[in-house]
Amino acid sequence: MLKGFRMSSGWLKPSAYGVVFGLLCLSAINANATYRVAIEAPAELKALLEQHLDLSRYKDRQDLSEDQLKFLIDTVDEQVTQLTSTEGYFSPKTTVTVEPGEIKTIHLKIDSQQRTIVSAATINVIGSAATEVPERVRQIQQNWSLPAGQPFRQADWATAKENGLQVLLKKRFPAARIAHSEARVTPEDNDAELSVQYDSGPGFTLGALHITGTNRYPASIIENVNPLQVGEEYSVNRLLLLQRQIQNTPYFGNVIVSIDDDPAHAQETPVNVQVTEFRTQRLRAGLGYASDTGAQVQGRYTNYNVFGKAWVFDAQTKIEQRRQYGSLDLSMPPDTRSFVNGVNGSYDRTTLQGVDLRSMKIGLKRARSLENYDTALTLDYYRDRLQQIDGATLPPNTVVRPGEHQALVPGFAWVRRAVDDPIFPRSGHIFSIQTGFALKGLLTDQTFFRADGRYKHYFPVAKRDVVILRTELGGVFTAGSSASVPASLLFRAGGNESVRGYSYDSIGNSQNGTVYPTKYVVTGSAEYQHWLTQQWGGAVFYDVGSATDSWASRSTKVGTGVGVRYRSPVGTVNLDLAYGVQAKQFRPHISLGIAF
Repeated sequence: MLKGFRMSSGWLKPSAYGVVFGLLCLSAINANATYRVAIEAPAELKALLEQHLDLSRYKDRQDLSEDQLKFLIDTVDEQVTQLTSTEGYFSPKTTVTVEPGEIKTIHLKIDSQQRTIVSAATINVIGSAATEVPERVRQIQQNWSLPAGQPFRQADWATAKENGLQVLLKKRFPAARIAHSEARVTPEDNDAELSVQYDSGPGFTLGALHITGTNRYPASIIENVNPLQVGEEYSVNRLLLLQRQIQNTPYFGNVIVSIDDDPAHAQETPVNVQVTEFRTQRLRAGLGYASDTGAQVQGRYTNYNVFGKAWVFDAQTKIEQRRQYGSLDLSMPPDTRSFVNGVNGSYDRTTLQGVDLRSMKIGLKRARSLENYDTALTLDYYRDRLQQIDGATLPPNTVVRPGEHQALVPGFAWVRRAVDDPIFPRSGHIFSIQTGFALKGLLTDQTFFRADGRYKHYFPVAKRDVVILRTELGGVFTAGSSASVPASLLFRAGGNESVRGYSYDSIGNSQNGTVYPTKYVVTGSAEYQHWLTQQWGGAVFYDVGSATDSWASRSTKVGTGVGVRYRSPVGTVNLDLAYGVQAKQFRPHISLGIAF
């Protein structure tokens, strides 16, 4: 009886059979053994044997001799036992028959016998965790993934031990280790008794940052965005947060955050931050296409060290078929509260739906981006010019007058993200709100208050699918008409992330083929995504929305359709074909889905 037989936590290890076979290869003179292998075995074992059994692996060798083939056949029984034991079958019976012919067929019939079942699993923790956080010990024991009654597999055994260790390593105990582990297998009883003892080591707290790799840019940038407090409990998630906060700045291309997990220095252990800096200047260019605004060419120049003070100057331009855009920004490095102060200016021209809209904006901005929240305080001056492309006379009920309009707008923007993955979310929600106001006479033609809110919720379905609900609600509120409010602050709907099945900004105050911006907008969407693989999926969706100057006279538009989804490194690429119910037409939509 094989009492105390001990299983290793690794996978298949090299055996003596391969060494002997190698020696036979060196001594081979005649290479004339050609054969096929037919394996009859349970499904969970057949693929394993076909991949790892020497008799199967060498079947296509052209230099195999009869002596070598005989050796492979003679040793196949031992190899089968070695391989099936990793799946919990320790006493298989192997029958080998050779069917003669010009090309021999070697038949292997495997009777796996009864599978070994775990009869007991004992999990203990020693070290500080046992007394300081006994609930963590109970969590490891309760969530043990290979309990009594489960089939014993070597891979599952290794995974269960590692999962338990990770519970300790991720928070407070970075020096935790497996002090002892044993799987006592009795093959004739088909029984396995498991035992694991973890040593948590001492609890760790975090100390000051130790920064290396800064040369062009001051280390104070990293200090200013550091969310960690000296003396706080060690946590992998907190270190990852520091890493993301540093990477959110424009200065560093690679960031490695770590600690020294020596138990002798557990209290206020230094946090090591190693960075790789971007070059001072960067020039980028690209070509693209979007169904909303057409083909595009764009360029961007950035200098990350203006005045030698790590101020960032950014200039970019984008020329599209129906839109031309350019901007200039100058930003200071983060201050001690992680806020970035800057000045900016932009020019945006769109020629859509019979309207030629030119918008100039200059302003000041104070913004901060944290793990789940973005906050921005702005003071922007808008000067817009709106014209009809065809020069026709405006209808009397048109809200927006042609010509130039201006407004000085103090604003506030806030974004909250609570999703499981920032690039490919499957659960959680994202909410954003933008508000602003302007007072007539202060570089403003008309007093108004503006608010625009967006909400998106992700609901996971089964293991891969997801339901996405989206809505937007916005309005410009004035004492009278909004005719003198800059048109870029009003609303139109239609296109990607709005109502698909309608062209970009085609939903609004439509008059004689021209679509003017409106005071209010509301849109909603429901989408179901089914993922066939990790990268490719499909979608069905239903969009609805309206942009109007009066809720009483609003006209609701509906779009529905299907799409293809592809997960690219920077976000989900959406290829949609939508049908606009009121427009009675199909329309393709192409977009890159990045959570706002």
